[in-house]
Amino acid sequence: MNELSPAERYKRSKENSKFTKLEAFASELRFPLDDFQEKSCRALESGSGVLVAAPTGAGKTIVGEFAIYLAVQSGQKVFYTTPIKALSNQKFAELTAKYGKEKVGLLTGDTNNNSDAQIVVMTTEVLRNMIYANSQSLRDLGFVVMDEVHYLADRFRGAVWEEVILHLPKDVRVVSLSATVSNAEEFGAWLAEVRGNTQIIVSEIRPVPLHQHVMLGDEILELFESGSNGMRVNPELARKHQALQRNPIRTRGKGGHHQRDRGSFQKLDKPRVVSNLEEAGLLPAIFFIFSRAGCEGAVSACRRDGLRLTNREEQLEIRRIAEARCSSIADEDLDTLGYFDWLASLERGFAAHHAGMLPAFKEVVEELFLRKLVRVVFATETLALGINMPARTVVLERLDKFNGEGRVQITAGEYTQLTGRAGRRGIDTEGHSVILWGQQLDPNLVAGLASKRTYPLNSSFKPTYNMAVNLISAFGAHRASKMLEKSFAQFQADRGVVGLARVIAEKQESLEGYESAMECHLGDFIEYSRIRREISDLERGNYQNRNRAGKDLRQSKGARQLEMQLADLKRQMRAHPSHGCADREAHARWGERYQKLRKEIDAAVSQIESRTNLVARTFNRICQLLTDLNYLVEEDDDLEVTDSGNRLAKIYGERDLLIAECINKGAWTNLDPANLAALGMALVYEGRRDEGDYEPKLPKGDFRDALEATENIQEQLLELQTRYRLPKETQLDLGLCWATYRWASGARLDDVLKLSGLLPGDFIRWSKQLIDLLDQLSKGADAKLAETAYRAMDLVKRGIVAYSYYI
Repeated sequence: MNELSPAERYKRSKENSKFTKLEAFASELRFPLDDFQEKSCRALESGSGVLVAAPTGAGKTIVGEFAIYLAVQSGQKVFYTTPIKALSNQKFAELTAKYGKEKVGLLTGDTNNNSDAQIVVMTTEVLRNMIYANSQSLRDLGFVVMDEVHYLADRFRGAVWEEVILHLPKDVRVVSLSATVSNAEEFGAWLAEVRGNTQIIVSEIRPVPLHQHVMLGDEILELFESGSNGMRVNPELARKHQALQRNPIRTRGKGGHHQRDRGSFQKLDKPRVVSNLEEAGLLPAIFFIFSRAGCEGAVSACRRDGLRLTNREEQLEIRRIAEARCSSIADEDLDTLGYFDWLASLERGFAAHHAGMLPAFKEVVEELFLRKLVRVVFATETLALGINMPARTVVLERLDKFNGEGRVQITAGEYTQLTGRAGRRGIDTEGHSVILWGQQLDPNLVAGLASKRTYPLNSSFKPTYNMAVNLISAFGAHRASKMLEKSFAQFQADRGVVGLARVIAEKQESLEGYESAMECHLGDFIEYSRIRREISDLERGNYQNRNRAGKDLRQSKGARQLEMQLADLKRQMRAHPSHGCADREAHARWGERYQKLRKEIDAAVSQIESRTNLVARTFNRICQLLTDLNYLVEEDDDLEVTDSGNRLAKIYGERDLLIAECINKGAWTNLDPANLAALGMALVYEGRRDEGDYEPKLPKGDFRDALEATENIQEQLLELQTRYRLPKETQLDLGLCWATYRWASGARLDDVLKLSGLLPGDFIRWSKQLIDLLDQLSKGADAKLAETAYRAMDLVKRGIVAYSYYI
């Protein structure tokens, strides 16, 4: 047997060592690797980046954990990024348990725990800021895991994911973990273009099969016909649906008693639904209700009904865990927070989960649900955004939700995301989704949502003022503009251009055929048909306007000008040589088609022009505006960042430029800490659109002067934004200023919640955003304002806000 050459021996040893690493990693897992997991891990071993798109609960994070394993084995650093702090905290706890607290760090903006560790979990914004600051922490970085990368479609925060992917050092391998999206290949092609070698691994296979049901009265019926491969609605369900549409039935409420329906079918009450699920062996369950009040109402109904899903031993364990986790909350706040009702429900085995709850309460619910002590959670859809809470069953109360303006149907992607929680790997052999029947619920609609997998990933990337100064500071204007041309937003726009160009080419052929068909020996019939079309359009518009406005319009100056224009066009038409053609009307029919198609082609060309270099052109207009305001200056055929620009570079958020201008112009110099906190809240708070118009109470004195100055500066910016065709800021929302001022002045929690009209979780969430803004001011403003901001942070970060700040 011939001896292997040195090169072959090296290749064989590399292959063996790689196999050994994967084998060693896999041996520690509770499950054998699925095909998509093994393909993804082997791609990482071979030196590729990967995009892994797979259903919720399929085990995508195994690929991220293998990247961590490879980094640890090779002595490199690895960052694990998540979209929200709760996920970062959860992953940090998991990795600390596995690798030890010396090897794992956590960075979430407000938490800096062992940041120089080999493995660091962080929010995506933290990594973006590190890149712009050219942080030393990026040295020796081998891998970045981007969990929930489909967040880049988020219109508020999505740009951060693209910034990170574009600007990470090229030798860093990116592991992108995404929910199932219908355009994974398109996204993967962009990743390969901007990051280099990237393999795309897509799996639509759920490790735990999902059975879809409709609960109709007390019956739980299959949604799909047996053996139809998920394509045909169960005929029995269809028949019963049609019968109920014709003859509404009685509904069953508390105690199983019949109650006469008032003209339309009403669903079972929540306790009865839960009892049915328990009898059918379908607990634990997540019950999605698209309103916080609905979630709390369901919990109250179950408590009033006397529903109990736990035994005495489980109740004691629930109380022990809840009391231990909430022991730091002041006694005076417990009643305000609804602690005692919350604990009573927990002990019975059910709870709510929504953004208005105290973060600590939500964490206890999550822990107890994972430990099978809480059997039913009534949740809003925010629970579907990545928190690790799989259930045996997911229940949907309805398939539409309020979007701030009206009720809209949930999308197929949302349906898939919600029902993806059903089925616990290693516990359940199958998962279940249950839709509650109502007269507005058509089984065919449910079947369409359940069988559809269209969840396109569309970029929400838009350059911002803060992004512009950071990019120019790091790369210079020319290089920054070129980099932005590589964004996923531009990549998608360019692909759209290719499609439009193909459409234009096809229509151009038809246009040439129409030209031949209407050729006239007397003159240019294209010109003649254009005049006829223009007359027709003007007459149609004039008729519609007259109908809307009546006699007043006929006597107006605009109407007289329109009549004169029409008369002039008609003279042109009669004077045109083709007007005397014997075949004029036959030509005109082709002319109508020609002009209509010409209009469509012109619109497509306009679309192409608007999409070409879209992102870079927006960036250039931002740079022009920032140059006008002295945040940038021209220097040696490029742009340089001024001192004002360096200040803007430290301000992240929707109103970055307004905040920077207010600092520069001293608009907030005379504010004390409580008033600065109140004004800061106006800059971050966005009230619900259904809150109605009212005149909010505001602090007096210096606050009013500072607010007037801020609004004047905003008006000046709106004029500039209009001139440069840039998005305009919305007006400040003053609805939470007074409550914030009172909180920063030492008011009690119950008083402040009454003033704000907010649930505790919402008040805490907005307070956290305010603290983040004040923190930016404390680092980026002049000395006096920075000191005021620092003191304001201390005033806001007290009591329940301080307790919840790091959660």
